[in-house]
Amino acid sequence: MNSNQLTRYLVYALVAVGAVIMLTPFYFMFVFATHSRADIFSLPPPLFFGHDFLLNLQIISDHIPFWKNLGWSLYVALLSTLLTLVFCSMGGYAFAIFRFRWKKVLFGLVMGTMLLPSFMNMIPTFMIMDALGWIDQPRALYIPGAASAFGIFLMRQFIASSIPRDLIEAARMDGCSEPGIYLRIVLPLLKPAMGTLGLITFIASWNNFIGPLIVMRSAEMATLPLALRNLQSPVNTEWGALMTGSAIATIPLLILFVISSRQLISGLTAGAVK
Repeated sequence: MNSNQLTRYLVYALVAVGAVIMLTPFYFMFVFATHSRADIFSLPPPLFFGHDFLLNLQIISDHIPFWKNLGWSLYVALLSTLLTLVFCSMGGYAFAIFRFRWKKVLFGLVMGTMLLPSFMNMIPTFMIMDALGWIDQPRALYIPGAASAFGIFLMRQFIASSIPRDLIEAARMDGCSEPGIYLRIVLPLLKPAMGTLGLITFIASWNNFIGPLIVMRSAEMATLPLALRNLQSPVNTEWGALMTGSAIATIPLLILFVISSRQLISGLTAGAVK
């Protein structure tokens, strides 16, 4: 065995160890989702799947409107992702291609919002949503963040570095309108960046806890992270049921990651071979 093969095997071993370390919490979450609270706190704890999954699911349904909360989470996450992709791609396209007065100043103001800590927005967000009458309404979760500074920055950088300006100028000379250029030329070339931004936005919206905590009041309108928090109590938390809800909440993210990762790889390598 030469040194190159030894180095390769060591790298594979390190990657395998890292993967095991990262996947272990997920494994135990799915294992505990099939056990009762008594089994989870037994010594030694269960290492393999049990038979209490349906019982835990029934406990969840008895305490919170779980399936309605799951539906609201999916609804809010999908709309947040769709609106963010639309508005951020349009904003990034404008900042990357168009020339207008105060362009650098406006872009600097957009980037400056990224410097503000998120907790500083809690009280203003509540006051604005209350003034609009959006308290306990899903629109209060997906409309305020529809044009994120990070999304605009990501799209602007990708368009400026990956889409030739000559291509857009040629389309203008051929009589293509600005909406046509955006829809027919820019959007198809934005697939890698939109896949990345869509994945980040969906995960952030799906896992959002502070936002629903601020604007949601009823248990029926809560998203899944806030609803699962209601399963906890100081003395009598059903940890098996909580693990069941967490496992179900994780499955859409795993599916989305698998689908999006394939799309990202194919999009990034599409132009590598001439």
